[in-house]
Amino acid sequence: MTFNSSMTICFVSLAALGTALAAQYWGGLVPCELCIAQRWPYVATAVVGLAGAMLPLTDRQRAQAVALAALIFLVGAGIALYHAGFEYHWWAGPQACTAAGGQPTSIEDLRRMLAAAPIVACDQPAWTLYGVSMAGFNVVASAVLAALSGQAALQLWRKSA
Repeated sequence: MTFNSSMTICFVSLAALGTALAAQYWGGLVPCELCIAQRWPYVATAVVGLAGAMLPLTDRQRAQAVALAALIFLVGAGIALYHAGFEYHWWAGPQACTAAGGQPTSIEDLRRMLAAAPIVACDQPAWTLYGVSMAGFNVVASAVLAALSGQAALQLWRKSA
C-alpha cells in the first residue's frame, strides 16, 4: 500500500506533466507564464512520490511524504484556480501577463504596446472544452489528487500508529 500510494503519486504527476508537454510540443499550445507555474507542483509531487517509494522510510515517514504531496497538489489547485479566474475575468491577474488592450494613437504608442505585449497572454485560454480551459481542468484534477493523497496519507498514518 505504501509503495503504491507513493508510486501512484509519482506516475500521475509525470502523466500530468507529459500531457502538458504533449499539448505544447505536439498540439502547438504555447504556454503562458501561469501555465508554466502550474507545472511546478507536479514536478515536486513526482519527486516526493518517488522519494516516498524508493527511500528506506518508516511507515510514518511515508505517510508524511504522501501528506506533503497532498499539500503540494493543493497549492497546485490554488495556482490553477488563480489562472482560471484570470482567464474567465473573475479577477485581475499580473499586468505583465495580460493581452494588450486599447488602440494606439500614434506610431510611438504602437511601438510601446508591441514591446510591452507578452509572448502569450495569460488571460486568454489557448484551448477550451465545453467552455472550460486547461487551467479550469487543472483546478479539478489538482483538487482531486490532493483529496486522494490526503486520504492515502491518513490511512498510512493510522496504519503506522
